[in-house]
Amino acid sequence: MKNRYHILILGVLLSAAPGMKAQTFKTDISADIVSRYIWRGSSMGEVSVQPTLGISAWGLSLSAWGSVGISNPQDAKELDLTLAYNIGGFNIGITDYWVEGGADPDNLYFRYAKGATNHVFEANVGYDFGPVAVQWYTNFAGNDAVGANGKPAFSSYAEVSVPFKLGGTEWSFVTGIVPYATKFYDVDRFALVNVSLTASVDIPFSERFSLPIFATLAANPHARQVFFVVGITLQP
Repeated sequence: MKNRYHILILGVLLSAAPGMKAQTFKTDISADIVSRYIWRGSSMGEVSVQPTLGISAWGLSLSAWGSVGISNPQDAKELDLTLAYNIGGFNIGITDYWVEGGADPDNLYFRYAKGATNHVFEANVGYDFGPVAVQWYTNFAGNDAVGANGKPAFSSYAEVSVPFKLGGTEWSFVTGIVPYATKFYDVDRFALVNVSLTASVDIPFSERFSLPIFATLAANPHARQVFFVVGITLQP
């Protein structure tokens, strides 16, 4: 399974470490605390803490990302593992999503049987042109939705993001669509599911410490919902 590939890639990176300069490797350790967990235009939970742990070298990266609700104990727990490769503006990757409360009533992480797993495997490909970035995501295995023909729906999502600066603040405008019907995103046709605007800024507390804070105003036109989220990022 894909987790074995994660372990293999990580082993290759670590085994090469003694012969490489320390600067070759980059480690990412951080945690976001958000007022609400919004994912691709859908609400996934209330106040949440979302840690990240990753390592990267030579354009290859392996990362773990999670989410745990801290205001509502009923919010589902999530753990995602992503293996990705970046070169220039091009990127490609595979993500293993695991969310509590899926097809497996026992919520066992190491259960991959078809129709009885909480894992969803997704492939993505995209390109960052600088002024605009495009990304395409498609589920290819695991607990994806089933189409009308009884076969996997290969649920997909596509996104265009435009970063810009305004008033000394970093901004990002995002538009996301689901191209065809799938119960995974709860749409029965092509749908515009995500239109969001995010602003982020660092609040300085001293010469050595600043606190990144961000705010997102997001709408899901298809579901006729609007969300406003604020969050902070904790990192070394």
